[in-house]
Amino acid sequence: MPDEAPTVRRFPMRVYGAGREPDPRFSLANERTFLAWIRTSLALVAAGVALEALELPIAEGLRLASALVFIVLGLLAPAQAWLGWAATERAMRQGRPLPAPRLGVVLAGGTTVAGLLVLAGLLLR
Repeated sequence: MPDEAPTVRRFPMRVYGAGREPDPRFSLANERTFLAWIRTSLALVAAGVALEALELPIAEGLRLASALVFIVLGLLAPAQAWLGWAATERAMRQGRPLPAPRLGVVLAGGTTVAGLLVLAGLLLR
């Protein structure tokens, strides 16, 4: 039947299979937020690698600890990106309130801890 629209399968179906299609502007804004979390992830991993790769005047044990915290946070940020994107897209499709970030507090607290470790390492060198 030529008048029927083709069936489009989109991944993930648990997101796209629910509710109605939202305004494209909101979906695109949600995608930009996803990409911002990915950029944040790259920056956190780069900070951790830089702390260990460069000869910085920071106490060695604290430098390693802060580098590991930054890298672990950089590995968690993509999880926040994906889970946050999916939950927000589902909420928009179902007309529900938007969810809060799941790992935002962990990432904020971890970044603070890593920064304090760097500061302590500078003061104790």
